[in-house]
Amino acid sequence: MGFLRRRIVTALLAANAVRPVSGKGSPLGFAVGWPTTELAPQLLALTALDTTQAVLRGKASRSSLLLAGASAAALAYLVKGASGSGALAEAALVESLGSDYLDAIPDRPVDADLKTPIRELARPFTMMKPGVEVIRDINYRDGGSRGRLDIYRPEGVDLSNAPVLIQVHGGGWTIGDKSQQGLLLMNRMAARGWVCVAVNYRLAPKNPFPAQIIDVKRSIAWVKENIAAYGGDPSYVVLTGGSAGGHLSSLAALTPGIREYQPGFEEVDTRVAACVPFYGVYDMGGVTGEKAAIAMRDTFLAPRVFKKDPRTDMAAFELASPITHVDADSPDFFVLHGENDGLVSVKQARAFVAKLRAASTGVTTYLELPGTQHAFEVFSSIRSQQVMRAVERWLEWHRANRRVATSEQPTVSV
Repeated sequence: MGFLRRRIVTALLAANAVRPVSGKGSPLGFAVGWPTTELAPQLLALTALDTTQAVLRGKASRSSLLLAGASAAALAYLVKGASGSGALAEAALVESLGSDYLDAIPDRPVDADLKTPIRELARPFTMMKPGVEVIRDINYRDGGSRGRLDIYRPEGVDLSNAPVLIQVHGGGWTIGDKSQQGLLLMNRMAARGWVCVAVNYRLAPKNPFPAQIIDVKRSIAWVKENIAAYGGDPSYVVLTGGSAGGHLSSLAALTPGIREYQPGFEEVDTRVAACVPFYGVYDMGGVTGEKAAIAMRDTFLAPRVFKKDPRTDMAAFELASPITHVDADSPDFFVLHGENDGLVSVKQARAFVAKLRAASTGVTTYLELPGTQHAFEVFSSIRSQQVMRAVERWLEWHRANRRVATSEQPTVSV
């Protein structure tokens, strides 16, 4: 491929990242826009290097140089937008937790730790942190690989009552694996002394919904019964996940009393302390009337995930919608979504957060990221590193605030 064609391809990728293809082309816009957006610094450096070499070799035409300049400008715009994610995240934390929230965090990260090291950008797909061990493929139920989980925890540390984070992978309820997602956050929190649990679950269409939420609930039950043996605190469990994992983690957090989702273990307590969903699906039934949610229900969820017709069995879709379960007793939430999400409309997150803030007495933090696609934190980037630092601070604040609240309860003498 010649220099001109390379510049045409880069220009098209950068243009789609700045203004993604919408409508029926949204999935394609996501597929090419997500890596372009998050790898913009690397693409900018490659564009500069490629252009310099072409000029020196006399192979750069006027049109190719114009395309190179336009691409560089667009990529620089994307880099600038990503670099502002940390400030936006901090503003969201201050708004919901208070300006003095950092005072409650023990051993909080120093300012230097909040910056993105160059090595993180040079190795975007290297996410394991030194000092973190992984115990793989523990069965939380019978049934092969889909009933297994992995545990991430500090290596060589004698843990006791460490906070627990359960990660639920995405993949449209039909694909995905526990080893593929949430790695940045799990490694970061494990390095901070948390015990992190990545779970598999049965996949549709072979196993139609609600098999997925039943498995997630079963994994919570296993964690509460067994995690102390791995150094975790079964009384303090937080859920997280992205996309379908954002849906499942939110639904599990909001439905500890739904017996249909706990067949055979109805009496087990699956309550959790908090939930941190990334770009989740909160309206499975189109109950908000939002066009994209209705289209997802009719063209994908009904035939592929539920194998049910919403015209005759709408109750199953409504029951599976986290937004229908929000009430005063809902746990604390930190909801994150990209404004340019080409797979799950940001309107779902906005509606869900509005419902939480109207009905729940708990804390609701919302971070909407401009210029950001679906799956933005799957690998290391400027944006993902800054956002992970914000999630870390939220989780550490939540854990510390919970400890303070517990310690302030009056002692009863007998």
